[in-house]
Amino acid sequence: MNLKDKIIKTLDSNKASNIVAIDLEGKSSVADYMIIASGTSSRHLQSLSEQVLSEFKRQGIVDSKIEGKDSNDWKLVDGIDLIVHLFNPEKRKFYELEKMWSELIPKEKVII
Repeated sequence: MNLKDKIIKTLDSNKASNIVAIDLEGKSSVADYMIIASGTSSRHLQSLSEQVLSEFKRQGIVDSKIEGKDSNDWKLVDGIDLIVHLFNPEKRKFYELEKMWSELIPKEKVII
């Protein structure tokens, strides 16, 4: 099982909802994949971020870290080649990351 699938399994087994994986190849040099998922509360988001961080570390990604520790409605877990965004449903709808990153972006417009 590859890292992306392990992270999706970790999120699923910890009751994350609406889990979406987006292939960033050709869209960004920041990472290979982005995974977006929703949690039910600030406590749930914190727990999910810690579970994902633990899985990254188990997989040997020692430089992994959690961004947004003080936020109640958003967390980002940086797994170097795999970025995980965790949102409460309202913030997720507001930012629409799936829409932004799923659309084809002409290479000349990719800045990152």
